Amino acid sequence: MQLYPQAGLTEDAFAEVAGVFEENFAAGEEVGAAVCVYHRGRPVVDLWGGWADPGRTDPWRADTLAVLASPTKALVTAAFLHLAGQQGLDLDRPVAADWPEFAAHGKAAITPRMILTQRSGVVCLDHAPLTPYALRAHTPVAEALAAARPEWEPDTAHGYHATTYGHLLSELIRRRTGLTAGRYFARHLAGPLGLDAHIGLPADSGAHLATMLESKAEALMDGADPGTELDMLRALGDPGSLTHRAMIGSMRLHDALDPAVEDPSYGGLASAAALARLFAALVGEVDGIRLISPDRTEELARPLSRGTCRVVLLPSTWGLGFMLPDSPVFPASAGLGARAFGFDGANGTFVFADPDRELAFAYVQNAGSRTIGRMNDRAHRLVEAVHRSVKAVGVPL
Repeated sequence: MQLYPQAGLTEDAFAEVAGVFEENFAAGEEVGAAVCVYHRGRPVVDLWGGWADPGRTDPWRADTLAVLASPTKALVTAAFLHLAGQQGLDLDRPVAADWPEFAAHGKAAITPRMILTQRSGVVCLDHAPLTPYALRAHTPVAEALAAARPEWEPDTAHGYHATTYGHLLSELIRRRTGLTAGRYFARHLAGPLGLDAHIGLPADSGAHLATMLESKAEALMDGADPGTELDMLRALGDPGSLTHRAMIGSMRLHDALDPAVEDPSYGGLASAAALARLFAALVGEVDGIRLISPDRTEELARPLSRGTCRVVLLPSTWGLGFMLPDSPVFPASAGLGARAFGFDGANGTFVFADPDRELAFAYVQNAGSRTIGRMNDRAHRLVEAVHRSVKAVGVPL
């Protein structure tokens, strides 16, 4: 038996989104999934369906939490920018001003802005790879980051801080507040906004978790475009490449990590509704709460790094902590606005906000993805449907 979408909410103007969501299931492309859209600070779509487990015995629920993978970094970015606004933190003040040990090995001039824009060069921890013990203890990760060497001269190029990004910002948050990124996010963002989103799940939460089906390497190879995508996948298999060192060699996490352990680069858990609500609060008010100032929102949509990424070997454009359009991940064909910003996960998760159209969108699932470095087809179709639907509420495209 297959379950089709059940739930919450679809306003008439966004009925096409519900139709596409159901079509993804009918085509056999989904196991379990959820999609949520906020428009002008309120939810207009909130749907879920399918199964939370590979055996297809546990139905996906409104409160099912999905593995975020890389979009975990969006939670950390939101937390750090909230803190920066609250404390008046200068993003161009050296990291070492708060974290003196970090200045070692040519890192004295690195600033938070360089980290947020993927330009610091601190992308590898293969000299002291992350382990479950290091993540639980936190201090060994901070020490490894302080001992790391930039892989290029800081601020001269950009490369995806796949493993290090969340940990760098988490230590900066801890140095200024005494709280790790996960605890700061829970106290100052998730709590006030009522978000079922976590960087480190409370042990007594009783959360309903979706199980991710792993994407097979051969499926990714089969689905890759000739050229750059295959170059990136081949580099992942070369232990001497920067791609491998930054994305694989910097981790020794052979077993599934306890969800209660904070991994601020990959280990977030959230519902689609929580993600969309978070992004809505980055571009406007949600029930009277706005997480960052309008001026900061303007910064999020400003391209600060553009070109071929030194780590993933694909074209990418970054603003202040978020991916921007003008790259395969944010294709123009999906109708994303010129000032949209968001995050894509290699597992197929996709989330974005469009300040010009007052939109926030989140899609989570557990079927994985056959693409890498670009939006998966199910998410692409949903985003297209969202932007076609916006016409019905009078927002120009």
